[in-house]
Amino acid sequence: MKIRKVGVLGCGLMGAGIAEVAARAGFETVVREVSEEVVEKGLAKLRGSLDKAVERGKLDAAERDKAWGRLSGVVDLGALAECDLIVEAIVENLDEKRKTFAALDAVVKEGALFASNTSSLTITQIAMATRRPDRFVGLHFFNPVPVMKLVEVVRTLITSQEAYDAAIEVVRAFGKEPVTARDNSGFIVNRLLVPYLLDAVRAYEEGVGSVEDIDKAMQLGCGYPMGPFTLLDFVGLDTTYYIANIMFEEYREKRFAPPPLLKQMVLAGRLGRKSGRGFYEHQRK
Repeated sequence: MKIRKVGVLGCGLMGAGIAEVAARAGFETVVREVSEEVVEKGLAKLRGSLDKAVERGKLDAAERDKAWGRLSGVVDLGALAECDLIVEAIVENLDEKRKTFAALDAVVKEGALFASNTSSLTITQIAMATRRPDRFVGLHFFNPVPVMKLVEVVRTLITSQEAYDAAIEVVRAFGKEPVTARDNSGFIVNRLLVPYLLDAVRAYEEGVGSVEDIDKAMQLGCGYPMGPFTLLDFVGLDTTYYIANIMFEEYREKRFAPPPLLKQMVLAGRLGRKSGRGFYEHQRK
């Protein structure tokens, strides 16, 4: 299972990042979105990221131009037919993912490897919408994709050894470090991180400390690069709330249940950096 051509479903924050690292690693890369307008918007964001890498001395201009030359954007799923690997990075909704992969299954060559970048859904329930669940893995990248080194490679009960080996190999070719995770909701990182973030909200609700002091305590006391509330605002309170609900549905354990304050803030539109206000005030870009 040799991977030469990569397809990416979705050109939002995560999809654009995945496409960028694939193209920079030397792979011909095709990004698919739902409309020409969204394709152009996503590619513009991707080009901006490449330009910033040059400005910061992380990439030379010649390599940027080569990477850009390997990228293309499409609307038609059929344009992904000859891809060897397709990574899905669309909305975190099981029905949408299953529907998209079922349609893709009908047009992409039989030997291709399918992967989902889901952060909370199990891979098996997505893979079973296709006729190739043995060639389906999870590839969970982290934001910002061009910077973060980790990728969780998720192997299901059905994933073949060949598909798993190919996934590990391509992650390393992307310049990332793979870790293998079982197909449980949240995998490794979110299984540990989400309860920590929810506990921070509960601690604040209970008056343990202020937002600022809890953040400072975890930074200076535990050496974390940012405190839990800064991280919540960065990730998005709505994203965390949605993931927590999926994980609670899976495990039925209190530690995965979103606290009332988190739900109230999401309902009030205080989503973090993306909305200009979460646990902190932010200047919207």
